[in-house]
Amino acid sequence: MTLALDELSDTLLPRRYQEEIFVRAQQGNVIAALDTGSGKTFISTLLIKWIASREVGRDKIIVFLVPKVALVQQQGEFIGKQTTLRVRQFSGATAHDMGDRDGWKKELEDADVFVMTAQIFLNLITHSHLGIDKVSLIVFDECHHTRKNHAYNGIMREYFQSPVGTRPKVFGMTASPIWNPKNAADSLATLERNLDAKVIAVKEHADELSGHSPKPTELIQTYPTPPATYPEYPSKSLRTRLDLENLPPEIDIAVEKILTRYEVTLFSLGPFGAELFLYMEVKQRVTQLIQEAADNSMDYMTPSQYAHSVLVSAAAPVNVHPKLTELEKTLEAFRDFFDTPEVGDPKEVPLGWCSPKVRKLAETLFGRYTQSFQGIIFVEQRHIATCLAVMLSRIPLLKHIIRSEQLVGHGKDAAKVNTKGMGTRNQQDTVKMFRERLVNVLVATSVAEEGLDFPACDLVIRFDPVQHMVGYVQSRGRARHKTSTFIIMLQEGAQSQEERYLQFSQSEPHLKQVYQQREITRKGPMEEEEGEIHDDPADIAERERYVVPSTGAVLTYTSAIGLLNHLCSLIPRDKFTPMHVPTYEGDNAATVRLPSSLPLPADLLVYEGPPRRSKKEAKRAAAFLAVKSLHALSVFDDYLLPTKSTRGRENEDSDGVPIGNVDKVPDMLDVQVRDPWVQNRTLWLHVVHLDGRPAAGLVTGTPLPPVELVASELFVSTDEPREVVLDPRHAWSQRRVMEDYTRMGLWWCITGRGITLPLTCYLVPIKRDGKIDFEAIELAVLNQFGSWNWEGIGEEHYGHLMYINNKEIGHPLILHSIRHDLTPSSTPPEGSREAAFPTYRAFWTQKYTRKGRAPFIREDGPCIEGYVLDRNSSSAYSLDNDVGAPFLSSNPTTVIFPLDMCRWAVIPEHVYRTFFLLPELCHRITDVWRAREARIALKLPPIAEDLLIQALTLPTTTARFNNQRLETLGDSVLKLAAVVHLYNKYPHRHEGQLDAMKRISVANRTLLARAIERCLERHLSGESPSLRMWRYTAPSKDELFAARPLRRSARRFPRKSMQDCMEAILGASFATAGIDMALLAGAALGVSFGGPSPWSIRYGLRMPKSEPSPLFVTLQETLGYTFEHGQLLLEAVSHPSFASTDSSSYQRLEFLGDALIDMVVTDYLYKKFPEANSGQLSWGRSRAVCATALASLAVKRLQLHQLLLINNVELSMAISKYVPVLEEISEDEVILTGWKHDPPKALSDVFESVMGALLVDCDYNYDKAAAVIEMVMEDILVKLRPDLPRDPVSQLMVWVAKAGCTCISFAKSQSRPELRRHDCMAVIVHDIAVAGPIPAPNISMAKGLAAEEARRVLDDPESPYYLPRICVCGKEKEEKEEAMAVEEEEDAVEIELDMDKLDLNDETTEGFATLARITLDEVEQPVLPAEDDDADDQEGEDDEEIGPELAVEDREASEELEVEEMMMHMDVDA
Repeated sequence: MTLALDELSDTLLPRRYQEEIFVRAQQGNVIAALDTGSGKTFISTLLIKWIASREVGRDKIIVFLVPKVALVQQQGEFIGKQTTLRVRQFSGATAHDMGDRDGWKKELEDADVFVMTAQIFLNLITHSHLGIDKVSLIVFDECHHTRKNHAYNGIMREYFQSPVGTRPKVFGMTASPIWNPKNAADSLATLERNLDAKVIAVKEHADELSGHSPKPTELIQTYPTPPATYPEYPSKSLRTRLDLENLPPEIDIAVEKILTRYEVTLFSLGPFGAELFLYMEVKQRVTQLIQEAADNSMDYMTPSQYAHSVLVSAAAPVNVHPKLTELEKTLEAFRDFFDTPEVGDPKEVPLGWCSPKVRKLAETLFGRYTQSFQGIIFVEQRHIATCLAVMLSRIPLLKHIIRSEQLVGHGKDAAKVNTKGMGTRNQQDTVKMFRERLVNVLVATSVAEEGLDFPACDLVIRFDPVQHMVGYVQSRGRARHKTSTFIIMLQEGAQSQEERYLQFSQSEPHLKQVYQQREITRKGPMEEEEGEIHDDPADIAERERYVVPSTGAVLTYTSAIGLLNHLCSLIPRDKFTPMHVPTYEGDNAATVRLPSSLPLPADLLVYEGPPRRSKKEAKRAAAFLAVKSLHALSVFDDYLLPTKSTRGRENEDSDGVPIGNVDKVPDMLDVQVRDPWVQNRTLWLHVVHLDGRPAAGLVTGTPLPPVELVASELFVSTDEPREVVLDPRHAWSQRRVMEDYTRMGLWWCITGRGITLPLTCYLVPIKRDGKIDFEAIELAVLNQFGSWNWEGIGEEHYGHLMYINNKEIGHPLILHSIRHDLTPSSTPPEGSREAAFPTYRAFWTQKYTRKGRAPFIREDGPCIEGYVLDRNSSSAYSLDNDVGAPFLSSNPTTVIFPLDMCRWAVIPEHVYRTFFLLPELCHRITDVWRAREARIALKLPPIAEDLLIQALTLPTTTARFNNQRLETLGDSVLKLAAVVHLYNKYPHRHEGQLDAMKRISVANRTLLARAIERCLERHLSGESPSLRMWRYTAPSKDELFAARPLRRSARRFPRKSMQDCMEAILGASFATAGIDMALLAGAALGVSFGGPSPWSIRYGLRMPKSEPSPLFVTLQETLGYTFEHGQLLLEAVSHPSFASTDSSSYQRLEFLGDALIDMVVTDYLYKKFPEANSGQLSWGRSRAVCATALASLAVKRLQLHQLLLINNVELSMAISKYVPVLEEISEDEVILTGWKHDPPKALSDVFESVMGALLVDCDYNYDKAAAVIEMVMEDILVKLRPDLPRDPVSQLMVWVAKAGCTCISFAKSQSRPELRRHDCMAVIVHDIAVAGPIPAPNISMAKGLAAEEARRVLDDPESPYYLPRICVCGKEKEEKEEAMAVEEEEDAVEIELDMDKLDLNDETTEGFATLARITLDEVEQPVLPAEDDDADDQEGEDDEEIGPELAVEDREASEELEVEEMMMHMDVDA
């Protein structure tokens, strides 16, 4: 079989020495000691495939561990190519959060091999994601690191805790198994004990191995001692000009550390290298300090101040220390000397500017250069690597042949730029360039010694002395050509360095003999490395290990410090508060103190550990005790993670109740709603009263509750149901005539057309005794379409009799008079609709001629004058007893028809008046019945009936009420009740943890899951009020014979309706009886409110009373409230920077106050503006609770800036600068242009925290707290109104959406490069910048200013950017619509509207256009489409009023034919 060359590269066959190691690895745990480049990773893949194929590997994971992030991708890709197994790679940047249990569970289910850094695997064990017994094989790459406190050793400690039979196989790989050559046997034994494995080497095929791993030629290259001076180097050096020793102490530059490194670099590289380091290091720090100064000075400016500062201070931001400006100028003067220019060659570095060591290095590189040359230079420090890599390519001798780059590790100092470590991506890019020969020399630290896959190098140079055996072996392994050279650079006279190198070189063969000839034997238990200085054996023996019983999560001495650090790092903080960290005190007995921002009592913030023999061990012991104690306090959960701080998808609420998975719930739900309108064997009569008088009877198959409503200026009510007893002999015929009678009434008053489906309710006349009047029914049914006999109709019928023109079906009239003074031959009066014709008859003949057929109209006989009635085709009614439109208008239109063309309805006035009201009555009955059914089914408290009806009503096209206002109110209720519950249930959790739990409690997915659990969809009302087709019908007559009517109807709702109704029910309960009833409703709905008990009972009287400090006397007088718990006020004004053992910071109270203020403002707006819609309520609320509004109240109303306890100079200065601004702006400005201000967040935070303290102090009496807050916020609240303008961005989006422009976007930029952040925004329309770039203190404010300006110029006809002038979207849209199918358009619309606003980017035209459409929908209050009669609505919208434009001929002709056909059938039946 011939193998293609491109396939050959990925197809590796094992060599004999690799098979030898593989066979021995099958027999037991081994450590493969093979030189670099001998294919150890390939041996591991053989073992991986072997384990995966055996029973022992079934349902278990294989773990391949690497010591460095850069190796994860390299080894993972290699294993993936060599096996068919599912390989997943994990490093710090790609791994799931440890709290994402679902994510890790899925990874374990979907993978066979994990390639990861050791620390991640140890974390998986610690937090019980993965147990050692679930692993079949662990491969340790570069396993010589399994010593001391390396993560490899931590993993093996857990390995030894597992029973022997459950432990995985271990396979270690290293080129240097012996760390300490002075005591090789013990060093080797320690590694073997630590890994529970035996070090082995190739025995039978050593010759083959030596052929594939040749040894390089080793040379010692000496260089002279560096001189004291370098006369060739310029005398005006950067070192002298900077004068770092005399920097003012307020400039935060680590001068001593920088100068120490400068001296090291000077000794190693010479003056240019040292000054290059100094230039890069100081420039980075100065730039950072200037940026911080710029940020601090700009952050709290008004837009005009900021714009002015950008114009006048572009070169130097305000508030920058003069010395920093001086340093910046000095560095700028040296820029061309050190920096690489964008164009042209950089400054050359003569050898006279270099140390003797660098000169010798340059000579060596020049002398050994070939066209295919590649080499690595190993150095010890990162900054040496950075500078040397720059210098080599600038030395004249080398500039045309050497292309050098640095390769260093990640480093730990993230504050640095040029001397910090490289990221993983940069490392990979550099290695790739080296492989592709774009770079031929790497200047590397120890990161290049092991693991990374380099091509064999021609030359490897140890620029700095070798410090240990591992470094010697690993770096030499990079020179593995047969012609490679390995050079050790030593200073002349450095005897100790030369002796160390010779010791390593000469001892290596003897060291290999220690393990090459041994067989695998059983090993003893794990031991620490002998002679280890830091960990005393006695301390190690006393170490504890805590396993959480419920989960198996593991706490050890080595993991405890990291867990505490992680906990503290999650405590929320602002830019003025330093990172929270635990602090340790003491030597052999340590005490750990946790930050006061953790909401724990003072005594639980301090933990004293047991005595230990070293300071490090004492620190670990104290941390271990602290974590164990905090777990008992539920600060850590049972997986030893900070409680509820996870970013994984949560599947339970704050009370531990599971949340169902709603991912598969469709956007549109097909549901069966509860519906009372059914056919039934048993019938029920409900007497309908109009203005208190019995008018008719409503017969239904369901006993319905009595209802009341006002419609058409009438008070309508129904009685309690009574069972209808039909004559057994005529029951069927009686049902039939009731149905026919009802069809007749619906035809006359509502539909104007026949109904074919069986009816589910009958409206019938009743006798004085309240029984059904079958005689009247039967008489009327004989004349369903009216009577032609006008004999006996006289003046007593005027204003009461309903009739119809046979030529204008569906337009009932009320008799005004019989005009005996007029005949069809009479002349119409001037101004009438018939005035254009000589006679009435001529007008009617022309009007009713159909397809050439003229109607027969007599020339004599009386005419009839009547009032036009509008058919009632809407069931909309009002909940606030709005009387509605009158039955007849005050000036009704009268029309005249010939008597022969008219028929009068054989329906009494009080009955047909009831028919006209029947749609509203049925709608009201449905709503009341559903609300009562919902109250019982959902176990709701006694919410006011009308409010519950409103809460269950979805927004539709023409409904007069819906749940959107209550949903807005309920949203605030939900937030407040959830927050109060969390605040009290978890007193030891900080704001960040509480906020994470709150988000779960109020999340739409949580509400949807709870709604589905309770079948809320069965009780929603979403029917359209339009009734052009009568809705109250049964699908078929089969239902009549059902043993038990189903009482349900198919409906289709958006799933969002469910969560909206959940919040609306909470809003309805609050509107009925305040927060106590809302808690009852929340408990019934399964929301995390902590139960139905009132807050005062649950949480009241918990705190000890204490007198407030005199500091707060004025504050209490302003509030009109005296605090009984003074410690609450102290906590409420303590900023997180103000560390105190007496009180926590205000963050928890701020969390509580935020929800409280939101609720109070929403409640205020809901009551004050009953006509405001949901969007208006939400927008008004957002204006009142914005940071500017609350900061203004904090300063002007309560003077809280004078009480705020702060320990941060920058924050204090920022507040003092913004207080005058807040004191000057009016309440109108706050409401209308508050977005233009960005006061320090601490001001709004302290206002919220004081309000939160108020609620706690009054034992959670919401009404009392709300009264105080409304009084404090009165100046802001009175300025709110429903028609407040939106923010400029929303206004612009709504305006362009209405204009139809879809080629608009925002574009951000920088006002100056040293800020290193975007602070400018422009608006681009059809590739034209119509506004901006406009600078502002933050990008959000800049966007608002740009949108405001864009709106102005686009709407100005005098502007060159007038939108109709520059926009061509309308033309493009027309062209696109012509080429597009209707179905595709509809699909596109649906996709757009389903997008999440957070996923859209308004800096693209597509994202802006979609956001604009969504915003337009929000502003215009989108509603659900009507479910019924869409086609009919399109067919004839009210058919217009009677007149010359009355109706289309075809429409009228079809109605005439329909009636004639129905009358013919009646005659046949008769």
